[in-house]
Amino acid sequence: MNEKMERRAFDLTQVEVRSDENKNIIAGYAAEFEKLSVLLWGFREKIRKGAFQKSLETNTIKALWNHDTNLVLGSSKNGTLNLWEDDRGLRFELEPPNTTWGKDAMESIRRGDVDGVSFGFEVKTEEWDTTDPNNNIRTLVEVELHEISPTPFPAYPQTSVGVRSAKQVFEEFRSTQAPPSKYNLELEQKKLNLLEVE
Repeated sequence: MNEKMERRAFDLTQVEVRSDENKNIIAGYAAEFEKLSVLLWGFREKIRKGAFQKSLETNTIKALWNHDTNLVLGSSKNGTLNLWEDDRGLRFELEPPNTTWGKDAMESIRRGDVDGVSFGFEVKTEEWDTTDPNNNIRTLVEVELHEISPTPFPAYPQTSVGVRSAKQVFEEFRSTQAPPSKYNLELEQKKLNLLEVE
C-alpha cells in the first residue's frame, strides 16, 4: 500500500439507487468542494474545485466495496464507473456487478445501512492557511484519485484519516514551519491522547 495514500469519507447525501434498462445504478457525490471537515489532528480540510480534474483525465479509477480491493464494484476503464466534477463536487455513477457483493452493495445502500462514500487519493498540491493558529486549514488543490468506496462510516473520522493518519499529515506540514511553542505541542499531545483513548 502506498504510504502517501490518504482517504476521506463523506455523507452519501442525495444518493440515487435506480434501475435503468436492466442496469442497477448507484449515483451520488464522492466529495464536495469548499466544505470544511471536522477538526482532524490539528487542522481542518477542504477540497478546491478542479482538484480531481487531471486524474479524471489520465487515471483508471476503481469503485471498491469499503476499500476492499477484492470486491471491485466498477472501473472507469470499462465505463462501469463514471466520474466528473460539477459545481458541487465529484459526482459519480456506478454500475455494480451482478455478483453477491454487487447485489449486497445495492441493498445496503438502498436500505440506508451504508450511507457514506470515501475516496482514496495522493496529494499533488496543497495549501495551508495558518493565520489562525487555532484553526489551521489545509486545502487540497490537486490530488491523484485512485478509488472511491461506499462505506458505512459517512463522516471524516476524528481518530484516523485512513491509511495515513491526520497526525502524520500535520507533522509533515509542521516540520516545514517554524517550531511550535511548547504550549501548542503539549495541547496537541493532549488531544492525541484523548483520541487514542476513544
